[in-house]
Amino acid sequence: MQEKILIFDFGSQYTQLIARKVRELNVYCEILPYNKIKKIDKNIKGVILSGSPFSVRDSKAPAPDLSNIKGKLPLLGICYGAQYIAQKYGGKVAQAKHREYGRANLKFIDTNNTIFKGIKINTQVWMSHADTITNLNKNYKIIASTTDIEIAAYSIECEDTFGLQFHPEVYHTSEGKKLLENFIINICKCSQEWTPDSFVSSTVTALKNKLQNDKVVLGLSGGVDSTVAAVLLHKAIGKNLNCIFVDNGLLRKNEFVTVLQSYKGMGLHIKGVDAKDKFISRLEGISDPEQKRKIIGNVFIEVFDEEASKLSEIKWLAQGTIYPDIIESISVNGLSSTIKSHHNVGGLPDFMKLKIVEPLNLLFKDEVRKVGETLKISKEILYRHPFPGPGLGIRILGEVKKESIKILQEADDIFINSLKEDNLYNSVWQAVTVLLPVRSVGVMGDERTYENTLVLRAVNSTDGMTADWSRLPHDFLAKVSNKIINRVKGINRVVYDISSKPPATIEWE
Repeated sequence: MQEKILIFDFGSQYTQLIARKVRELNVYCEILPYNKIKKIDKNIKGVILSGSPFSVRDSKAPAPDLSNIKGKLPLLGICYGAQYIAQKYGGKVAQAKHREYGRANLKFIDTNNTIFKGIKINTQVWMSHADTITNLNKNYKIIASTTDIEIAAYSIECEDTFGLQFHPEVYHTSEGKKLLENFIINICKCSQEWTPDSFVSSTVTALKNKLQNDKVVLGLSGGVDSTVAAVLLHKAIGKNLNCIFVDNGLLRKNEFVTVLQSYKGMGLHIKGVDAKDKFISRLEGISDPEQKRKIIGNVFIEVFDEEASKLSEIKWLAQGTIYPDIIESISVNGLSSTIKSHHNVGGLPDFMKLKIVEPLNLLFKDEVRKVGETLKISKEILYRHPFPGPGLGIRILGEVKKESIKILQEADDIFINSLKEDNLYNSVWQAVTVLLPVRSVGVMGDERTYENTLVLRAVNSTDGMTADWSRLPHDFLAKVSNKIINRVKGINRVVYDISSKPPATIEWE
């Protein structure tokens, strides 16, 4: 059975970073809302409590039941988690005199404590809290302090319970990965056997047992996620997998033909479906981004149901849902906001009567690529930039019209091909073009123009949960801007987006 670490989420912006750090140690972990805790079974090697925007002093503060965990399993509280454990079991938490946010240094470390093994005195940590622990129960021991905070970290005698008032998961805590490694490997005794090879082996076996001789239909997009999901399923059930690639009219230029050609020789049974007119007609007059996403998702399901009904004895719908889709679509008691709708997350309408199988729903994007490498999928597909399910429909701000789709496809094609020509494509995680419902005055030749504004956006990321804007060369951006304005009728101004995620999202809608 798969050993795991559980991470209880209290709504912290850093929760996903904890999971990333744990998985970098080749240890499987899951994030669970604090109020939806699964049964604690023998495969769980330890538990981590995340930070939170709440104060433990609030009357409605999240309060998990730790009776089956504390003192029985290794337990690590981070920020809010540390304050909750301290207050719940006899300590005191008070509002800090000054909000403790930013870099600090550990002036005292108990180097005999396993969790601080190999950590240097004066190491830098990252604080982000408005409360502070002022008193601990008598069986608690202070194991780290800063100049301003006496109880920067604590442990409980005779049990593997620890609390940190700082965040080891963030980049600014210089030895945070080592500290988490001490907890995960030395205290939780995890074996570090969760690798791409082991994932493929266990997932194929699980799919065989789950699906047996049932037939499955999968929507391919040409992207990394659906492709890896398809190959995994094909290894498990072979000819019982039926793939459908839908042209929703919101794909990149020539993408429908290009994607179908890229799958040749992979042994997959694929049907291409032209549904452009149905999608575009349903989007007529719609400007709200959430409404556009839902319409595109609903039409996709309709088209899929129509095509699936032509196949006999289909019982399952497979999806390339990945972990960030799940995380961003969960709202726990209002703690984490739903950033956007994912039409590939959640249930299906009753009329479809298909069960869902999601072989990648516990993987981050970079982990999906590693699995794809193990499956020997071509790099051309694996390192293709992510592309949203709603396609260009959410990159055209405002109403989606055939004219605006054509303009954006042409501009996007110039941007993507220019990145490839200048050997910049693989140094960027995702490149985006956005057509704004904003017109401005320009001059072309001897005539004044009043045309559209185009946004270029390129970001670097590991898994899409956070992202920083790419520092593309100015000469390159100037060249791309010039090409687009000269070649794409309808655009007379190009701008470059230099915002990061957070606070912005990668997509504009």
